[in-house]
Amino acid sequence: MSMAQGPDRRLFFALWPDEGLRDGIIRRRQLLGRISHRQVPDHNLHLTLVFLGDQPGFQLAGILQQADQVQSRAFELVLDRAGWFARAGVAWLGGPAVEAGRILVSRIHECMRAIGIEADSRPWAPHVTLYRKVRERPELPAIPRLLWPAREFSLVESIPGRPYQVLRTWPLESDS
Repeated sequence: MSMAQGPDRRLFFALWPDEGLRDGIIRRRQLLGRISHRQVPDHNLHLTLVFLGDQPGFQLAGILQQADQVQSRAFELVLDRAGWFARAGVAWLGGPAVEAGRILVSRIHECMRAIGIEADSRPWAPHVTLYRKVRERPELPAIPRLLWPAREFSLVESIPGRPYQVLRTWPLESDS
């Protein structure tokens, strides 16, 4: 890496919960019990839309400019189940992908491709990671529904050893 380019930045687009929603996620996480020593810190709880990974520092301005072009409708997610991704070793809280959310994810991907960024293209599976390093299938209790009104999305940076940093937030269009 050249110093003129700046350091790489680990970036992702996400839905970022407000305090009330974060409290609801934490209450549901408590229902799982302590299933791993790697609980995601409360301040880092979020729902990833598009993971960009490590990007050269010089790309940030272009990423922000492209994200300014994303236009999509507000929507509501229902988080109503706990799950486990065996390969990734994570326990999560999630729910079904709604069409408006899939459209938002698709539009973010399109804007990033316009500047040469090919992000992970697996189908969007809305979830909030609650625990990491979950080695074996945990007992997963029934989870009360939690409604997440998605009215905005954010670009977030992951810096090792620090809370995630929201770099910028964009509104989603309301129906009214």
